Amino acid sequence: MSDGATAGGNTFFRRYLLPALALKGVIIGGGYATGRELAEYFLSQGPTGALLAMAVATVMWSIVAALTFALAFHMQAFDYRAFIEKLLGPAAIVFELCFIAFCILLLAVFGAAAGEVVASLFPVPPWVGTVLLALVIALVAGAGEAAVETMFKVVSCFLYAVYALFLVLALTRFGGPIGETLAAGGISPEWPVSGITYGIYNIVAAVMILPLLTHFTSRRNAAIAGVIAGPMAMLPALAFLIAMTAFYPDILGATLPSDYILQRLDSPAFRFVFQIMVLGALLESGVGVIHALNERALHLHAKRHPDKPAPRWFRPGLTVAVLVGCMFAATAIGLVDLIASGYRLMALVFLFTFVIPLLTVGVLRLRRPASGGKISPRTDTAHV
Repeated sequence: MSDGATAGGNTFFRRYLLPALALKGVIIGGGYATGRELAEYFLSQGPTGALLAMAVATVMWSIVAALTFALAFHMQAFDYRAFIEKLLGPAAIVFELCFIAFCILLLAVFGAAAGEVVASLFPVPPWVGTVLLALVIALVAGAGEAAVETMFKVVSCFLYAVYALFLVLALTRFGGPIGETLAAGGISPEWPVSGITYGIYNIVAAVMILPLLTHFTSRRNAAIAGVIAGPMAMLPALAFLIAMTAFYPDILGATLPSDYILQRLDSPAFRFVFQIMVLGALLESGVGVIHALNERALHLHAKRHPDKPAPRWFRPGLTVAVLVGCMFAATAIGLVDLIASGYRLMALVFLFTFVIPLLTVGVLRLRRPASGGKISPRTDTAHV
C-alpha cells in the first residue's frame, strides 16, 4: 500500500471512525458491558419496547453528537471546559462541578468492576484488578493522544469481534427462544421515557471525547461523524439485547446479565474471552474520562503559563493522582456513595446545562459565522 493510501485511510479513520469508537468507548464501561443497564432501561420495557427505546436513544446520541462535534469545530473548542464555557458563559461552572463529580463516580465504578472481573478469573483479591486497570489507564492516557487513538482502534476491533461472536453463539444455541420472544412482542407504555433517559444519561460522553476530535476540516464532516457515532456506539448493545431476549423475563432480575448468559452458553473459553473484553471496555472508558481531564488541566496550565510548556511528567503524574483519588480514596471516604445518591440530580443538571443549551443556543451559534473569521483545522501537535 502506498504512503498516500495509508495517509488517506488514517484520515478517514480519524475524521469519521475515531469519534464513534471514542464515544462508544466512554459509554460502554460498567453497566453497558455487563448488560445491567440494557436490562434496566431497555428489556424492562418488553422485547418490542426495548428495540423502540434503543432506537430513541440511538437517534438522540446521533443528534447530540452531530451538534456537539460540529459546534466544537465551529467554535474551535476541543476540551470540555472551553466548549461549555463558550456555550453557557458564566454558568459553565455548574456543569463543570457536576462533570467532575460524575467522572469521580465513573472511575470509582470502573475500578471496582475491574477488581471483580479479575477476581472472577484469577485467584487474587479484587484490589489487584483495580490496581492493574489503574496502571494500564495511566500508561495509555499518560502517553498522549497518539497512544489513546491507537488504544481505541485496537480495543474496539477486539470488542466488536467478541460481541459478534457472542451474538452468533446465542443465535446458534438459543435461536428458538429468541425468535419466539421477539415474535411475541411486548411493550411498556414507558418505552419513550426509558429511551430518552438512557440517551441523556450517557451522551455527556460527547464532550468527554472532544480532545480526540481535532482532525475535522469542516462542520460537515464533524456532523457526519456525529451521526455515525450513534449507531456505532449502540451496535454492541443491540447484539447483547438480542441474546438477552432468549431468557426474558427471568434475566431482568440478574445482577450481571452477561454472566447469566455465559453460564448457559457453557463455554469456559468464551467466558474468559468475554471477561477480558469487559476489562478492555473498562480500559476504554477509563482512558476516555482521564484523557478529558488531562486535556482540561493542560489547557489550564497553558492559559496560566503561556510561555512555559507543561513538564513531561505533568500528564502521567496527573493521571496517577486522579486515578488514586478516584478509585481508592473516593471509595474509602464514602464519596462515591454520596455522588451516586445524587446521580439522577446530575442527569438533570446535564440536561439543563448541556443537552437543552446545545439544542437551542448551540443551533443558533451554528447559524452564525464563526468568530475570528475562517476556521482552520487544528494540528495533532496542539495536544502533544
